[in-house]
Parts: sequence; structure tokens; C-alpha cells
Amino acid sequence: MTWRPQYRSSKFRHVFGKAASKENCYDDVPITRSVQDNNFCAVNPRFLAVITECAGGGAFLVLSIHHTGKVGPHHPKISGHRGNVLDIKWNPFNDYCIASCSEDTTVKVWEIPAHGLHKGLTVPWKELQGHSRRVGLLEWHPTANNILFSTAYDYQVMVWNLDCPEVVIKNPVRTISHHTDVVLSMSFNQDGSLLATTCKDKTVRLMDSRSGNLLQEANSKTHKACKVLILGNMKMLLSTGTSRWNERQIVLWDQDDLSTPLLQENLDGSSGVLFPFYDPDTHMLYIAGKGDGNIRYYEISSEKPYIHYLTEYRSHQPQKGMGVMPKRGLDVSSCEVFRFYKLVTVKSLIEPLSMIVPRRSESYQEDIYPMTAGNKPALTAEEWLSGVDKGPVMMSLRPGSQVAESYSEMTKGIILDTHRSQSRPGMLQLEYIQDQLGTKDCKENCSRTADDKCRTAVSNGDDLSLCSPPRTENELLMKFHKQQEEIRRLRELLNQRDVHIKQLELEIKNIKNS
Repeated sequence: MTWRPQYRSSKFRHVFGKAASKENCYDDVPITRSVQDNNFCAVNPRFLAVITECAGGGAFLVLSIHHTGKVGPHHPKISGHRGNVLDIKWNPFNDYCIASCSEDTTVKVWEIPAHGLHKGLTVPWKELQGHSRRVGLLEWHPTANNILFSTAYDYQVMVWNLDCPEVVIKNPVRTISHHTDVVLSMSFNQDGSLLATTCKDKTVRLMDSRSGNLLQEANSKTHKACKVLILGNMKMLLSTGTSRWNERQIVLWDQDDLSTPLLQENLDGSSGVLFPFYDPDTHMLYIAGKGDGNIRYYEISSEKPYIHYLTEYRSHQPQKGMGVMPKRGLDVSSCEVFRFYKLVTVKSLIEPLSMIVPRRSESYQEDIYPMTAGNKPALTAEEWLSGVDKGPVMMSLRPGSQVAESYSEMTKGIILDTHRSQSRPGMLQLEYIQDQLGTKDCKENCSRTADDKCRTAVSNGDDLSLCSPPRTENELLMKFHKQQEEIRRLRELLNQRDVHIKQLELEIKNIKNS
């Protein structure tokens, strides 16, 4: 019997990390010096939020995603907390809603203006008062609208319903009290019916997210868990932490049996916390270490050995925290499957880092972009509290197939003319794109009618009121080329729609003749 090496085929074997150029980074950002083991950064397709260092209370910045370059020292901040801000999270169904928690024992929910912050914001939309000690961690429910989970140094996990008329909410709908020490991380499964937590008492707990009933506990003597993730619908949990010899390690657990781990792997002897990130669409796992510049990535399978090492991104710039862009905000034209936003405190820099699958074709790659969770809630808060569980509302990332709208825009009544879309399919998406690419050239004191007359189409996708103007000839040339590329893409989209219309007309004609 001859020995034969076993090769495992994978379309993500050659994924590589590509850091953004200096012009596409966010510079001079006063990143917080807090020692909390959080990400300190939150991203969505419109805004980037980062917790900053300031005196006399807590504050964080909200920047337009296109506002790259240097950030002025007098840029408006959100500064309504009396203590340091410890965590921030964007609402997954509303790109203009963000929650923050602080050392002042409160959780506050903020509404961001459509064109970003032009002045400081101090009055929140909702204020949640219930914790007795500083609040260290927040998580939004993945499928139910306006359901927020918070945990504090009082060892409590509280569930809040924001669909109520009160501005100050003092009574959570549920309080979970199974923990004997500080909760270090929280993670939901895809439909939000299960909640996994890690605690300072070295225990991983799995519980029902609605009732708070404890389902299982994992307390390994050889693993001190710090962060935990439920790996989508794989029926597995992954925790990161340290071994009894203080080596950083990752441990894989069976969701139905937490008595013994499925896999235990030591990584290195560094002291920084390991932040795990999981992409359920590609089954890729990313492990980023706090205080170092390396990001390891793996592929997860349901069969042994479960975790398959792919490769590692190395950098000399250490990261303090990491923000992650939702899938609907990725650049599918460059085969980007994941995007980090690294907080580099030694340079006061936020550096976008794209994970790219190398492909020669420039067309849309269907195999690496399956249907993914969109920005529309599957449930209302009342439906979830009444006992209903639903998976996320899925969307396609194919350009032009579905224009992602935030839930707030839907509720505000931004609805396009459906009659025109029925007479010519495809024009609905194109008109929406053109409307989104418009920008205001008039001053703020102009009337609304004057603003409508001054609105022009900007086809490079950047809002001129949010991004800084070109400062050099090279920047102007780059903007021009980007604009030409966007015009070409829109023309190709329109041609594809016209071809599709003709095909449908021929099919209808054949059906009538038959």
C-alpha cells in the first residue's frame, strides 16, 4: 500500500488579506485607552463608530464610511455618558441607530442624522436604566427588531424592548442571573433562540435567550474561556481563552453536549485576548489577537477534524480592537468576503483590511456569495417576546438584484414608484442607485426646493457632504477614474436588464402561441 498525501479541496485556500492604502484609512483618531476586552469599533455600510479618549465623561465618534483621511480634533462626538464608554453596537436593521454602554451604569440608544453628525449629540433616543454597576457589553438580537441584550459588572444579563413610548426605560423584560462573575462575551445562534456566554468563572453557558433558562454548562479544568461564538447552524460552539499553562487556545464544543470538547488546539504563548469572528456563509473562522498584528483564518466543517487551518495574515501594527463590516457592505466586484477595521493605537489609525478570494474573472462569483442575512427584521419585538422564532430574512449580494434598504428608510416611507418598475423591470434598482448617488451642492440655509434643484448625480457613490474634497491632483484623478468605472457598471447593469426584458417578452410570446 503506497502512501498518498491527502489534499482537501477548498475555494478559500488562497484567501489573502489586503490592507487599505494610507489615503483610505482614518487617521488622527484618538482611540480609547480602556483596558476592556472589547472591539471598541462598530461598522455598517454607512457609518463607522469608534470609542475615543476624552476627559469629563465618555464619548465616541461616528464617521461617514467615506470620510477617510485625517479626522479633525473638533469633529462632532456623541458625548451623553457621564463615564467612559465601554461598548458600542449598530442596530442590524437600522443603519442610523447605535447603542452604547458606559461606566455610568446606563445603556443609551442614539439616532444618527441621515447625513452624519454636523454638531455634537448629547440627547439619546432611549436611555436604559437597570444595572447597578458599569455596563460592559451589548448585543442586538439577530432577527427580532429593537431587542437589545446588555450585561454589566453586577453579573446580570438584561433583555430590553425598545418598542415602547418611554424615553427612559427602567424595567427590562427579562433578567438572567445564572452567572457568578463578570460576563465576558455573548453570542446568538442564527435565529436568536439560543444565547451562549462566557464568564470570569471559566464557564461556558448555553441558555434560552427568551426565558433565560440554563440549558447546558461547560467547565473545563484545562481551558479558561474568554470569548465564545455559536457557529451558525453547525451545531457547534467555539471558545477562545488560555490553557492551564497560559497558552492561548481555541476549543470546539458540541452544542448538544458541553461535557467534553470536540477539539482543543493551542496557538501560542502570547498574553492578548483572542477575538473570534465567524462567517456562516463561507464557514470561515478568523482569529485575531489583541496586541499583535496577526489574523489566523480557518475553515469549519461538520466532520473531523472540524477545523482546517488555511493561512495567516501578518502585520507589524498591533490591533487594540476590530470592527467588522456586514456582508451587504462588501465589495463583491473584487471578491471581498470579509472586511476588518483595525484599531492601531500606536498610530491613532483605523485601517480597513479586506479578505479577498483571488479570482481572474471580474464577474459576480455566485459560489462565494450565497444568500446572506439582510437588513430586514424577521420578527417584531412583540412577536419574539410572545414565543416566535424565525431565521433571518435572506438577501442576495448580486449587484442590482436587490438594493439593500435600511429598516429606518422603509418606515420613513421611502418607497419608489412600482408602476414604472412593472413596465420596465430593473429601472427600480437603477433609479434608487441614482437617487442615492445624488448630493446637495447648496448651502444649509437654502430651502428644500432649492436643494432639490441643486441636487446632482454623483456616480462614484460618495456623498460630497460627507467625504472630504480632493486635496491633490492625484486624488482628483482617482475620483475621476472611480466615477468612470461606476458609470460603466451602471451601463452594464442597464444593458443586462434590457436583455432580460427581451427574454421575458419572448417567453411570454411563446407561451401565448403554444
